[in-house]
Amino acid sequence: MMSRSYTNLLDLAAGNFAALGGGGGGRSGLKRMPRVMTVPGTLSELDDEERANSVSSDVPSSIVQDRIIIVANQLPVRSKRRPDGRGWAFSWDEDSLLLQLKDGLPDDMEVLYVGSLRVDVEAHEQDEVAQTLLERFKCVPAFLPPDILEKYYHGFCKQQLWPLFHYMLPLSADHGGRFDRALWESYVLANKLFSQKVIEILNPEDDYVWIHDYHLMALPTFLRRRFNRLRMGFFLHSPFPSSEIYRTLTVREEILKALLNCDLIGFHTFDYARHFLSCCSRMLGIEYQSKRGYIGLDYFGRTIGIKIMPVGIHMGQLESVLRLPDKEWRVAELTQQFEGKTVLLGVDDMDIFKGINLKLLAFEHMLRWHPKWQGRAVLVQIANPARGRGKDLDDIQTEIQESCKRINDEFGSSGYSPVMFIDHPVSSVEKIAFYTVAECVVVTAVRDGMNLTPYEYIVCRQGISESVSDGPSKSMLVVSEFIGCSPSLSGAIRVNPWNIESTAEAMNEAISLSDAEKQLRHEKHYRYVNTHNVAYWSKSYLQDLERSCKDHFRRRCWGIGLGFGFRVVALDPNFRKLNVDTIVSTYERAKSRAILLDYDGTVVPQTSLNKIPSDAVIRIINTLCSDKRNVVFIVSGRGRSSLGKWFSSCPKLGIAAEHGYFLRWTRDEQWETTSQNADFEWMQMADPVMKLYTEATDGSSIETKESALVWHHQDADPGFGSAQAKEMLDHLESVLANEPVSVKSGQFIVEVKPQGVSKGLVAEKILASMMEIGRQADFVLCIGDDRSDEDMFEGISDIMRRGLVATNTSLFACTVGQKPSKAKYYLDDTTDVVNMLEALADASEPDHSTEAGVDPTPSTLENAEKCQ
Repeated sequence: MMSRSYTNLLDLAAGNFAALGGGGGGRSGLKRMPRVMTVPGTLSELDDEERANSVSSDVPSSIVQDRIIIVANQLPVRSKRRPDGRGWAFSWDEDSLLLQLKDGLPDDMEVLYVGSLRVDVEAHEQDEVAQTLLERFKCVPAFLPPDILEKYYHGFCKQQLWPLFHYMLPLSADHGGRFDRALWESYVLANKLFSQKVIEILNPEDDYVWIHDYHLMALPTFLRRRFNRLRMGFFLHSPFPSSEIYRTLTVREEILKALLNCDLIGFHTFDYARHFLSCCSRMLGIEYQSKRGYIGLDYFGRTIGIKIMPVGIHMGQLESVLRLPDKEWRVAELTQQFEGKTVLLGVDDMDIFKGINLKLLAFEHMLRWHPKWQGRAVLVQIANPARGRGKDLDDIQTEIQESCKRINDEFGSSGYSPVMFIDHPVSSVEKIAFYTVAECVVVTAVRDGMNLTPYEYIVCRQGISESVSDGPSKSMLVVSEFIGCSPSLSGAIRVNPWNIESTAEAMNEAISLSDAEKQLRHEKHYRYVNTHNVAYWSKSYLQDLERSCKDHFRRRCWGIGLGFGFRVVALDPNFRKLNVDTIVSTYERAKSRAILLDYDGTVVPQTSLNKIPSDAVIRIINTLCSDKRNVVFIVSGRGRSSLGKWFSSCPKLGIAAEHGYFLRWTRDEQWETTSQNADFEWMQMADPVMKLYTEATDGSSIETKESALVWHHQDADPGFGSAQAKEMLDHLESVLANEPVSVKSGQFIVEVKPQGVSKGLVAEKILASMMEIGRQADFVLCIGDDRSDEDMFEGISDIMRRGLVATNTSLFACTVGQKPSKAKYYLDDTTDVVNMLEALADASEPDHSTEAGVDPTPSTLENAEKCQ
């Protein structure tokens, strides 16, 4: 029996919001704005059930201009109560990245925001607040009930996702936060509430939706379920952990599959993207491809783009603060305060991953081992107020206070405190003044998504063009190698913050460098920061999102799956499911039929351990073979001995083994070879190479066939096995360059076989033999599931032009599974294949004369032709 809580979760994931007994925000009825409305209007009722399966139309609108809806946990607005206590006052939050990214969007693109407020708004005020925010700021607030907000944000987001994404495993109840399904359900519910707010203003044919950060990773599934062709992107602003860490998350597949409902997924660095791609490979079996500089994942016919682009800062906003009159006197005040001193600066949020205490320990070590800095060097550490809470944070704050006191007690003197710790809110002007006087900024975070502190410091040290400067600008950076901006700052001194001694030496080196060296490094960094700003980032992201969505209205799309298993299948308009009634009708009218069937993954499941055909399959094949108008072949990569044994009870079945190298028309006939090359000395060259890789790759094996060698790595580590397969492919191609063989890679295999052997060629041979005896096929059915079968589909694609079949032939090239293929048709799985073959068998006309030993099938006729 399924638990009630889990049933609720399935209701949420399936979009059955009503099943949970109402909406959020203290109101029982959900409302939405008309989808093309961006100005105040009348609220209309949202009939959730009526639109539960709605999808956008097949053609995009050309009337409404493009809009983008930016969705994040918090809106880019500041809120405060009016002095009289009546109502609220709102203003833009100029420091918000969501507001700043507008600079990179087209001028004519309308921008709307969906998110929550940082303040609690009473239920009776919510409608008025929502209308005000929509009218004045084009913002749509999501009001989360307090209990949901607590479990969603402070619970699942901050206690489970945030620590895990920063590499903290829940090894104990007090360390990292154990998985709590109630918190996960609240996370899903909150994401559902956000989706309702997006739907209120969404025009699915014209709008882009850009979702931000780990708070809303379930949101794409809710939106994709409602609008199959919605243009939707996601950007993760935190690290994405390695697959070994991520796989410890209980709901790992649910979150991965939700993200894969986006069209573009963005990360700050290649490391984060690589970890995500590794998770997709290891857990979902999805491999990425790189084409012309773009990385993509093929997921049920949709190509999901992977964007790697570190965010930048808003130059204009920062330079406007640099022009404020308060800045000059604050800089003068600090210059006087630290006269004769070298200032190192740290600006960090107060949380357990920022490595503030590691920085203090490194500074202490520097003072001890480089006494010349005692009395001269000052570390100013600004700690922004904590956004999280918990015992770990309390412990780190206590540790920081103790370190500051110890350092100041040991190395301080009258008028000199080596550590200046500021743990109260600091204004933007005051922070910029500290940046301006600091000789070096030190960032020792043990894990951080991006961290823009170094960028802000570089711009502040550069100053503004009209300001009077004492000389060329210079700056130095000591940054952790574990933060997102580190790869972009090639002139910084990168450190492992856990290594106290090396960090101390890096600090000493940074402030000891010559002014000329500091100037060169500063200029290099400033050029990068100035050009790779927030506008550059958002413009580049939107361009890639547009490119990823360009085929949305050209392809046929439909949704399949329940809950978080939901995904959209996108197929070429000409690629469709094989209709059983249609093929049976065509089959009945045909006079000469060729039926070519792959074996593994087609008539028996690929994952089945028992590869022997079932009694039902044997019965169906015998029925098909007994119709004198049919030529039926199993065309497989398997060896002839196993296929001959398994189908020994099918006397009229033709078999093409080892991709057609061996072929026989019936059970009683001799095997023939289709290749003229009978020299297999190349096996003595290929076998040692394969053995070398087998010994080095745990879980791999070699399959020795009569005509081919196959290296399997399905049971090896996915990443390592794939890498070894690519290396082996190059190695074998080099070793066998002068041999009459072909080396090919397939799904978890590398195969070496004689040249001129393929399923495509054997299909042509069978059809040509039928033509030679005057039995040109007017019905051809080919079914297969893997890359080798694509040769067969390609081989029969132009047989009509070449005259191998009748001019009115019906061709049915069918792949198993919905995936890109040269076939025009597909069936979902082996069950569909067997059911379709059974329908053909039911429509067959068995030739009872064969029971008396007469065999008028094309195979016997062809054999007689050969004897003559």
